[in-house]
Amino acid sequence: MKNINQNLLDLDLLSSKEIQGILHSAKKMEDIFYKNSKNKPLMQNKTIAGLFFEPSTRTRISFEHASNLLGIKYIDLSLNESSIKKGESLLNTALTLQAMKVDGLILRHPHSGAPYSLLGQINTPIINAGDGTHAHPSQALTDLYTIQKHFGKIKGLTILIVGDILYSRVARSNILGLSKLGAIVKVCAPATLLPVSLLNNNDSDKYTDAYSKISVYTNLKEAIVNSNVVMPLRIQKERQMKGHLPSFSEYTSMYGINNKILELAENDVMVMHPGPMNEGVEIDSLVAHGKKSLIEKQVENGISVKMAILNKILN
Repeated sequence: MKNINQNLLDLDLLSSKEIQGILHSAKKMEDIFYKNSKNKPLMQNKTIAGLFFEPSTRTRISFEHASNLLGIKYIDLSLNESSIKKGESLLNTALTLQAMKVDGLILRHPHSGAPYSLLGQINTPIINAGDGTHAHPSQALTDLYTIQKHFGKIKGLTILIVGDILYSRVARSNILGLSKLGAIVKVCAPATLLPVSLLNNNDSDKYTDAYSKISVYTNLKEAIVNSNVVMPLRIQKERQMKGHLPSFSEYTSMYGINNKILELAENDVMVMHPGPMNEGVEIDSLVAHGKKSLIEKQVENGISVKMAILNKILN
């Protein structure tokens, strides 16, 4: 079995030094991404399989593009094209790919903990590309890199995450990463979309230490004061069906990010979003595509970050 740290499962398993190491590597990878490097691809003899059992645009395509830039052969295995649709288990699929000498697996799965279920069962390194409501480390690393690249630092900045904290794997991984790198983290959401463990610091939750360092708000006007970065999260229709929200319009009126509410933040405030966006719900279109938006930069930076992740995990 590979050592657990030879996988990328979530940021709780990485030290702040290891996180900064990936961000530093991403900076170097930009030379390849922007075609400034004349060096040959770094990893021509490597093969990686992408197992995406949930819809994905940014994560799937950016991992494939990053692989191609590094010279890695990328095998795209989606649910509709695999034997899982015939009843084959995730483990047997992973064992099959391991027998084919694939060097790594990129796994997106609807069930929280799915990548962890393979530990001890296979030797092939695993990159968690999002598991249920649990974690999304590659997106969090992309967000950390985007913040550091724009502001020149992370430590001491105030980052506000707004919206579906309860179900968001991006929020969970970002809270871990930002806290480890010394950011001041705030979250704001309706009480129905805040985890109980965040509200009462439940000792059984692995996020307790990170949660204990953040400030929790249900009033956006109070939360946004002094913020350098505001990160709204996508509100999903299925959450409304579970009774968490009375309506999208009411949510927008209380928690939607628009230019007026941004006036209460720091003058240098920038807006980020992990995507996909519901424009007109959690974020106004003028903000999403305006001068204070880093959203397209997040997508762009995601390529270099994923190249750095692949370089770390497969070497």
